[in-house]
Amino acid sequence: MTFPELQNMENRLLSLLPQADYDAIAGHARYLELPRGRILAQAGQEIETVYFLTAGIGSVIVTTKEGHRAEAGLFGLDGYVPTSAVAGVETSSYDVTMQVAGQGYAVAYRRFREQMETSRSFAKVMIRAIEAFSVQLASTAVTNAIHEINQRLARWLLMCDDRISGSEIALTHEFLSIMLAVRRPSVTTSLHVLEGLGLIRSLRNNIVIRDRKALEAYAGGAYGWAEQEYRRLMQDLRSEASVQPA
Repeated sequence: MTFPELQNMENRLLSLLPQADYDAIAGHARYLELPRGRILAQAGQEIETVYFLTAGIGSVIVTTKEGHRAEAGLFGLDGYVPTSAVAGVETSSYDVTMQVAGQGYAVAYRRFREQMETSRSFAKVMIRAIEAFSVQLASTAVTNAIHEINQRLARWLLMCDDRISGSEIALTHEFLSIMLAVRRPSVTTSLHVLEGLGLIRSLRNNIVIRDRKALEAYAGGAYGWAEQEYRRLMQDLRSEASVQPA
C-alpha cells in the first residue's frame, strides 16, 4: 500500500499522522470489509490486530459476571481499537463488535507497538485518541446518571450519525437496548416518543434522523461535551501534521 492510498483513508486519526508515520505503516495496513457482527476483539483474548475504521460503527461492550451486557462506548472513523494496545497490553479488556457494517484498515499488533515505541509523533496521536475516548466514557457515565432514557437515546443516535454518511442508521432494537442498558420495550417506547416529535423515523432495523438540529436541542446537555473535547484534543495535531515537510 502506498502513501497516497493511505492519505485517502477517511480515518481521522490516520489523517493526522505526519507523512513519515504514514510511510512507516503503509506497507502493513490491510483493507477489510467489516460486516455487522464482526468481532474485532474479545475480553481476555490476545490482541492480534489493531483496527482503524473508515466507515461503520464499532461497539465497545462490557459483560458482567452475571452475563449482562452494556455498551461502554462506540467509535467509527474517529478512533481505533483495541485501545489496550496503546499501553502495550497484549490482551483486550473488553469485547468489540461491529454494530453498523463498514470498512477499515488493520495493522498487526506487533507492528503497531513498534511504531508506538519508535515514533513520538505516532504515539502522540494514538494517546490523544485515548484521552478523547476517556471523555466519551465519562460523558456516558454522567448521562446515564442524570438524563432520562429519551435524551440518552437522542445522544446515542447523534453519536452514531456523527460517524456515518447519510441520515439513515442501521440499528436494531437489540443493539439499542445494549447501548442504553435497558430492556427492548423501553427502547421501543423511546423511539415512539422521538418519532412523535418529528425528530426521527423508525423503520425496521433502521432509523432515519429527520431533524438533526431539533434532535440536538432535545438531547440538551446529554450531547456535545465529548464532541467538543474531541475537536479540542485533535486541533493542535492537525496544525502539526499540516506543517510536516513533504
